[in-house]
Amino acid sequence: MEFGKIQNPDAVNFTLPPGSAFNARIWAAVESSHRPVVFIGGPIWANKDYVGKVYPSNAKERDFLHYYTRQFNTIELNLTHYQIPTPGMIERWKVEASPGFTYCPKFPQIISHERQLLATEGLTEEFINAVLNLEEYLGMTFLQLPPTFGPDKWPILEAYLKSLPDELDVAVEFRHPDWFCKAAIWQQTLERLYQLHRHVVITDVAGRRDVLHMGLSSPVLTLRFIANEGHPTDYTRTDAWIQRLKVWFEKGLQTAYLFIHGGGDNDTAPELILYWTRQLNKHCGLNLREPVLQPKVVQGSLF
Repeated sequence: MEFGKIQNPDAVNFTLPPGSAFNARIWAAVESSHRPVVFIGGPIWANKDYVGKVYPSNAKERDFLHYYTRQFNTIELNLTHYQIPTPGMIERWKVEASPGFTYCPKFPQIISHERQLLATEGLTEEFINAVLNLEEYLGMTFLQLPPTFGPDKWPILEAYLKSLPDELDVAVEFRHPDWFCKAAIWQQTLERLYQLHRHVVITDVAGRRDVLHMGLSSPVLTLRFIANEGHPTDYTRTDAWIQRLKVWFEKGLQTAYLFIHGGGDNDTAPELILYWTRQLNKHCGLNLREPVLQPKVVQGSLF
């Protein structure tokens, strides 16, 4: 079962909560006079449904990444959650990337979930060395904590984050409910991340509204937006986020990584990313390149 997935999104209150109280600390430390940098994309490039819609109708599977990086400017790289990329993989990703594209790799689950950040020095060094070789194509990295990793394990997380190189941008995704059930614990967590110069992931998913905590530990947003396969609320939720981002950009949000999941097989993600992009340009005064989607040709009888 996908994290936070439910069968009936109609029953969910999708109203965005107010921003965390700690965000005022972030806004007080930044200037809001610059143009924000926005990266927007999905979690997958290897989707055959994108042929003839996102990719050319004659695209081969080996070419999907090449075409993906020319339609979107980032990807939530879940592949690295399951294996540490080889030098050959890193080199291919660099060759296929278009200028300005960023990969946002997830820490391997053997580090985050199986060993829960303990006795992972060798694996961590191997992963970091691999992704740093992406050079200008490396964006935010994700450290997704397992649902069993609660606030009592903060010392482990703190030691791990301190061990990582400063040049590695890291956003932490928290899933244990105890991080959020008491406001004081969550505010303290944001404060600690702020002191460590680390970022935090916000996840907007139907079945776990607590992880939509609306807190920031830096002027960088990392958002995982999980849609429901084209349900009407996918678009009304987007509208609410656009208005929130407009306010946050005005307050001084400098960078936004927006990862739009369509839900299911992500067949509907490209249409939703296009909608996000158009609304960001319209309401936030941005000039993001829109993906060009072709209407799918439906094969069938003429009679």
